[in-house]
Amino acid sequence: MKQWKEISLHDIKGIRIGHAQDEEHATGCSVILCDKKAVCGVDVRGGGPASRETELLNPMMSNDGINGLLLSGGSAYGLDAAGGVMKYLEEKGQGVKVGSAIVPIVVGSCIFDLNCVDGSVRPDAAMGYEACADSERHLERNGNVGAGMGATVGKLLGDATAMKSGLGCYAVQVGSLQVGAMVVVNAIGDVFELDSGNQLAGLLNRKKNKMISSEAEAVKLLQLASKFSFNTTIGAIVTNANLDKASMNKVAAMASNGVARTIRPVNTSMDGDSIYAMSVGKVKSSADVVGTLAAYVLGKAINRAVLETEEKYGYKSAQSFLPKVKRK
Repeated sequence: MKQWKEISLHDIKGIRIGHAQDEEHATGCSVILCDKKAVCGVDVRGGGPASRETELLNPMMSNDGINGLLLSGGSAYGLDAAGGVMKYLEEKGQGVKVGSAIVPIVVGSCIFDLNCVDGSVRPDAAMGYEACADSERHLERNGNVGAGMGATVGKLLGDATAMKSGLGCYAVQVGSLQVGAMVVVNAIGDVFELDSGNQLAGLLNRKKNKMISSEAEAVKLLQLASKFSFNTTIGAIVTNANLDKASMNKVAAMASNGVARTIRPVNTSMDGDSIYAMSVGKVKSSADVVGTLAAYVLGKAINRAVLETEEKYGYKSAQSFLPKVKRK
């Protein structure tokens, strides 16, 4: 992996990233806004997604690009935040012109965070608008921020033995090609370091002083289907490669390999795991090259989502066990 260098996701021109959150109630949302329409694909591997406008990303559909992407907490309720994103983009004159009206194209997915603290408060249109306004600050943040505010991992045996997770970003550059990822990790499974395979976060034992294997425990609990609820990893790949919609769907599918490499178990029938892929540039490359890099940066972003999250709401985090760990 020496042939490319790490950059900030904000170094990719043509996008802005913003977050808004309700820290007291452990929920929030994050947005990626596009200066110009981004060609977009999606890969949905979980069996229970909470999503918006994803069918537009099918290569058979006539849509030629999106204006914004929403990642939100609040389960399906959080899809309301997209209304605020649309309002913000409409005010900026961004969207599809239909007669005298402008209709911004906003896709999005949500995680289930309703039982982290207080599920009565969820992201709404006001919070979605706030996240868009926050994008004007051009700040990169990870951990307990935006849609990652209520994220947890290692939930096979319930919240009592789960750990805190959050949001992570990571990007690389090879020559003029840039590929980055933003992800919210809210998984039933454990999170492993992409490079070493070491467990970073996940299921705790009853004393909460040691991480144990969710996979091993799942073998004992396969008949308890209800234990596999409330889990979703959602994210987005952003690249300056010039690729069409079919190619970006392939990139999204290849990017999901980064999820499989770092989270186990994952993509269960009660997950909502969904990865988007956005093209915002003119650099020549192939879907296979971009997809290979996408899997790598997504895996690293997943690692960052747990490594840069602090203890909160009574949940331990990776930092509880690895206090001196450095950002990878």
